[in-house]
Amino acid sequence: MSVLTIGLSHRTSPVALLERVSITGDALVKLLHDLQEDPCVAEAMVVSTCNRVEVYVTVDRFHPAVNAVAGLLGRHSGVPVEELTPHLYVHYEEQAVEHLFSVVCGLDSMVVGEGQILGQVRLALKLAQRRGTVGATLNDLVQQALRVGKRAHTDTGIDQAGASLVTAGLALAGELAGLRVLVVGAGSMSSLAAATLVRAGVTDIVVANRTYERGARLAEKVGGRAVEFSAVARELAEADLVITCTGAGRHIITPDMLSRPAFLLDLALPHDIDPAVREVAGVTLVDLETIQESGIGSQEGDAVPSVRALVAEELRAYLDAERAAKVTPTVVALRSKAAGVVESELGRLLMRVPDLDERSRDEVAMTVQRVVDKLLHEPTVRVKQLASCPGGDHYAEALRELFNLDPKMPEAVREVEL
Repeated sequence: MSVLTIGLSHRTSPVALLERVSITGDALVKLLHDLQEDPCVAEAMVVSTCNRVEVYVTVDRFHPAVNAVAGLLGRHSGVPVEELTPHLYVHYEEQAVEHLFSVVCGLDSMVVGEGQILGQVRLALKLAQRRGTVGATLNDLVQQALRVGKRAHTDTGIDQAGASLVTAGLALAGELAGLRVLVVGAGSMSSLAAATLVRAGVTDIVVANRTYERGARLAEKVGGRAVEFSAVARELAEADLVITCTGAGRHIITPDMLSRPAFLLDLALPHDIDPAVREVAGVTLVDLETIQESGIGSQEGDAVPSVRALVAEELRAYLDAERAAKVTPTVVALRSKAAGVVESELGRLLMRVPDLDERSRDEVAMTVQRVVDKLLHEPTVRVKQLASCPGGDHYAEALRELFNLDPKMPEAVREVEL
């Protein structure tokens, strides 16, 4: 099975299209199951964030799988596949692995180096695990990618390469200290926003969330106060700055709810705030399109080359390990066959020489085993070394052919290992 990635992001698509394609909640779960049930797909995981929607699958046939995944993405998002196609990118095998490693390191983000993508990919994997749509291949790949991402953020200065989306958006708001701020939502992005506000000297923070208790916990952490979600309209009348990221999938703030000048930062996709609020006097709306157009945080810092080198290093190591893993079952099968031959021939010897004492039997058995081990040592070590080279799997095929190994035996060994 090979890894295939199909998706679109802020690099290939306007944010307006990303908003339409964004898949969350029950729709995301349904897409996962429909992907796995497709005959072209063995495993599936979907990463759906504010600036990317990517499908990761394992397949054994490239072209049919591309058509199937693109069709399902179009059907579940409600965007015709003909409209999606010009904006889709496709990565296969080695390129798919490299792309995922780059994504988790923040190299492919709208704001270079942002760390939220690590948590988003981790959540995508957990959902796929709970729903049973990932197996050993995707699970191992994504776990390794998360380790690579963590290493990038720990060992390099990639975190300073660009601000988070929150910081990028707030950079357009000007001086923050002394403002009354309404934060709508209490998820990871809203929590990051609230923490950023506190560091900027904001002391008057109100948190509104659909689940009051969760909003109250966030408010307590930042020294603010919580209100019921139904109080958003009332709080808008007092707020200088409003930050939203709810995942509601609909507009929760509309022009008729605004009665005073305010700076609105909409970090949700689909949008929380109706773009028509820009027509309200004194109201400034910054959303993902605005941040994308501003270019804030998109500049590559000094740490980016180091992270690219790290990704290349980790990619080589991963591919070497994968190639070696494909050869290992054949090596095990070869040694298993050799052990069977030794056992069979020793049995025949003992039948011909029944009076052989136990000590002599053991010595003969050890000698024969040593001879076999020495004969197999060099070719098995070499085939593992050669497996890391392009086309290395051909050496395993040669072993199976030369020693007349049961073609099903390596697969059986692999299944036992998994």
